[in-house]
Amino acid sequence: MSRAWGLSSLLIAALLAAAPAGARTVYRCVRGDSVSLATAPEPGSHCVARQVDDNAAAVPNLWGNLGVVQGSLYERQQDGRTVYSTRKLPGSTRVLGFTVRTPPGSPAHVGLGAVGKPQLDRYASQFRDAARATGVADAWLRAIAHAESGFDAHALSPKGAQGVMQLMPDVSREYGVRDPFASGESIRAGARRLQALKRRYRNDLALVAAAYNAGTGAVARFGGIPPYAETQAYVAKVQALYARYQVALEGDKSAR
Repeated sequence: MSRAWGLSSLLIAALLAAAPAGARTVYRCVRGDSVSLATAPEPGSHCVARQVDDNAAAVPNLWGNLGVVQGSLYERQQDGRTVYSTRKLPGSTRVLGFTVRTPPGSPAHVGLGAVGKPQLDRYASQFRDAARATGVADAWLRAIAHAESGFDAHALSPKGAQGVMQLMPDVSREYGVRDPFASGESIRAGARRLQALKRRYRNDLALVAAAYNAGTGAVARFGGIPPYAETQAYVAKVQALYARYQVALEGDKSAR
């Protein structure tokens, strides 16, 4: 498989479990703009059989150039036998999840800030003001900033994200940011971005974090959190930080 879209050996093994040893058949099925792999042709998809030799030195790239995969493997009964697919069809049961490498050009990343103790003194008034202006929880804004940059106003990621909220240049332009390394501008624009994502995903914060990290296109393509290892790690990090900041901010209020 291509390095960018390598699947786990467990996924390949499960896909081929029902096939005889030797040269096994995997179906590459296309429906709309999505691609799935299956051990039998999927109803409603255009499927092409591909042979996978058990003795091959490398598994071929069955996804093709689309690189569109699903984050779970499903089992179902079809024509009296058990088949597996990476697409959730009626009657399917999820049997395992998997992750793939982030595709080239994607903004997905694990972030620059490590999970640690809440830092309530970092840009406190700027976060409070942005929270009041957008309705995005102060704790959520701080969790994103903590995960993204560790509150470093001069942070620049290998992907090109900038500032406290690690805004990509196109996002900065969209929200009228003149200096992405100015903490106030970055926090205000980041809050507005999160406000828009909350509306889009009806306050589903896991999807909000995933879209902030990997982009709305990736979330739409996969119908949820993309199976990128970086994005899944990032979402878990933000959720953990959000819980910590909620407790810390409540305690800070009580202490006043």
